[in-house]
Amino acid sequence: MKPQTSAELIQKKCLPCEGGVEPYTLQMAEKQLEQHAGWFLTHEGQRIRKDWKVKNFMAGMEFFHRCAEVAEADGHHPDLHIEGFRNLSVELWTHAIGGLSENDFILAAKIDELEIELQS
Repeated sequence: MKPQTSAELIQKKCLPCEGGVEPYTLQMAEKQLEQHAGWFLTHEGQRIRKDWKVKNFMAGMEFFHRCAEVAEADGHHPDLHIEGFRNLSVELWTHAIGGLSENDFILAAKIDELEIELQS
């Protein structure tokens, strides 16, 4: 499978996944991640994650609200984490297959397009 650019991925919509699809191999995930600045593998290559440090707590909540809107529109929901009131993380994986699918990279690309107020 050829890695897709973020521009290609944001044109797609996440497809419902109820299992029966093979998760990305570690090699496939690593190749696709080359197109997603700041995202990295976690949980032995079964998830991707990105971290940010935002200006303040409300900037984090506003970003998470935008993430939630995009996720709900695509029917694919990330884990959202906030620690120390300004350290944000978004973690993606396809729960039904216990690993990564195209949906995770589609949503990562869309999240990267969202406005976020970073700490200066």
